Amino acid sequence: MDKTLNNKAWFLVLPVLILVAFSAVIPLMTVVNYSVQDTFGNNEFFWAGLEWFEEMLQSDRMWAALGRQIAFSGIILAIEVPLGIFIALNMPKSGFWASFCLVLMALPLLIPFNVVGTIWQIFGRVDIGLLGRSLAALGIDYNYTSDAVDAWATVIVMDVWHWTSLVALLCYAGLQSIPEAYYQAAKIDQASRWAIFRFIELPKMSGVLLIAVLLRFMDSFMIYTEPFVITGGGPGNATTFLSIDLVKMAVGQFDLGPAAAFSIMYFLTILAISWVFYTVMTSLDKAEGK
Repeated sequence: MDKTLNNKAWFLVLPVLILVAFSAVIPLMTVVNYSVQDTFGNNEFFWAGLEWFEEMLQSDRMWAALGRQIAFSGIILAIEVPLGIFIALNMPKSGFWASFCLVLMALPLLIPFNVVGTIWQIFGRVDIGLLGRSLAALGIDYNYTSDAVDAWATVIVMDVWHWTSLVALLCYAGLQSIPEAYYQAAKIDQASRWAIFRFIELPKMSGVLLIAVLLRFMDSFMIYTEPFVITGGGPGNATTFLSIDLVKMAVGQFDLGPAAAFSIMYFLTILAISWVFYTVMTSLDKAEGK
């Protein structure tokens, strides 16, 4: 039978296409336009070609920010993914306490980014913050405004507190999809707790783990609000990640050409690493499926 085509259906999709054009495509094209031009003011632009891209590739500042960003994302994934799996494995499966734990785990995810940053900025202050004063009372020299290690520790703990719940909830959803018969069969075979996790629970969580890793990588690699509110990128440039450096370049210094080239390279880096994550993890799932 010939398929009936209804071209009027396009009118239902048109509002979405217009919204995407204004919110994504047009701003992206504007950034691309700025990345290949130079200006001396008065809204007069001159063709610069790939000059800004070459400048950014040779910029020690950008490579330093990229190194800090990769280190931060790597630490975050190394902590939050195992911790989220551990929490999900130990959460109640049903009943009142299961609902209570789900609500409790969802609470940090509901707090706006700038509020999270403000909470931890006050929490860590040595003069009025509970964490800062408690550490000082224990004789620990802690000050995230002047010590780079303390600043990194504060930002990392803040992110772990804020986002581990997401990994835990996704893993919990994967665990809930496992039929009870699997556990009964494992009990009959006298399988160890590790064997149950390795051969039953982990394979069933592989799909949601892929989503969790991708989401947490992209979020951590684009983080801006929380570390900016807490440390402002300091002390010095210790917590100046790529997003903070980009904003300083575009808004603080008003270097539109380099900032536009920087943002395009930033976007392509996130896209490339996310594709590598996805390819590697899906290939591992297929290999285990065989």
